[in-house]
Amino acid sequence: MRIAWFSPLPPDRSGIADYSAELLAQLASSFEIDRYPERAAHDFVWRAQRNPYDLVVYHVGNAACHDYMWAYMVRYPGLVVLHDARLHHARARCLLDRKRIDAYREEFHYDHPAVDRAVTQFAIEGLGGPLYYLWPMVKVVMDTARMVAVHSPWVAADLRDAHPHARVETIRMGVSARAASHGARSEIRRQLGLPDEAVVFAAFGKITAEKRVPAILAATEALAGEGRPVFAMLVGDADGYPTLAREIAARGLDGRVRLTGYVADAAIADHLAAADVCLCLRWPTALETSASWLRCLAAGRATVISNLAHLADIPAGVAARVDPAEEPSMLLDVMRRLADDGPWRESLAANGHAFWRESHTLELMASDYERVLPGAASQPARPPADLPAHFLADYSGPAMEVIRRVGVSASVLG
Repeated sequence: MRIAWFSPLPPDRSGIADYSAELLAQLASSFEIDRYPERAAHDFVWRAQRNPYDLVVYHVGNAACHDYMWAYMVRYPGLVVLHDARLHHARARCLLDRKRIDAYREEFHYDHPAVDRAVTQFAIEGLGGPLYYLWPMVKVVMDTARMVAVHSPWVAADLRDAHPHARVETIRMGVSARAASHGARSEIRRQLGLPDEAVVFAAFGKITAEKRVPAILAATEALAGEGRPVFAMLVGDADGYPTLAREIAARGLDGRVRLTGYVADAAIADHLAAADVCLCLRWPTALETSASWLRCLAAGRATVISNLAHLADIPAGVAARVDPAEEPSMLLDVMRRLADDGPWRESLAANGHAFWRESHTLELMASDYERVLPGAASQPARPPADLPAHFLADYSGPAMEVIRRVGVSASVLG
């Protein structure tokens, strides 16, 4: 079975790039797969014309490294793996940054025909914000894909209810266990600028306000004020959070918070080894499943997660939970207990690691893909005729006009 695989790949700084690289190594013995990150996508059309693929797989999320796929998804329907079940962020950014205001309005109306069209003006004026979480803009994907796959049974059920014509499958997200750090814990902490005696709370992945960083800083400040030896380590690129350094300084936390910046994959093991607790919070949510949380479980670390509806199937005792509606007080209480109660930290770490081993290994994810890929290939492609015009146009007009002016017959294009 020949597959075209659209996804960011290393060296792209993307969690899904790492996800795909690990997964492709597992699938290589079962499928013939050609890889199409953005830098190689221009080769897809002529390759597909010469030797059609059995299936095209698209890994779609809100990050800009996925934007290029939208030009292919409708024309070459396939399996769409939704890493975010709300894509309004991506569509607004992609279209409005290019001043394609009419296209944005048309696509929003196609996705949400019952909503007053005037709503789009908020995003056009740069005031999208929470609007993006209210209206997901996924109907184009659900209407055109042969099959959609997600990493949460709750999200799958929600999509089936909203789009009963679509075929939606659940694939367990899996991650590999990072290679164990070879250094002594105290030496690793010294190299990372962390005090050996501290209880270190770490957050991994691209640093954004949605990762609840302001709440983490507030709780760290409060616990430090109580005399507890707490330290926060924020591991990831913080370029999208320009006020972070000022917020840390304003709370007097310059000596209590370590900003690492982007950390290469090979160095993540040391940062996990240096942490006592991983804070894997998220609000608002695009209904994503966090690979960074699973990596923390695989590393045997106690974790704290936001208590979200699509995470309801996670067994009790696997992670401490914080209700977004009561986050300031609950996060402070949970972090205080974790700082004081070593046995609870160890219990959460052991339960989380067992949950990862039973449900979220890379091998389990690969086995789900091996089940889903042939089924997706067998599904018919039936894109609707009423899609927004920007998905149906072939954009050949400028080229045809140049050909006309120079007096060349359009037949040369076949």
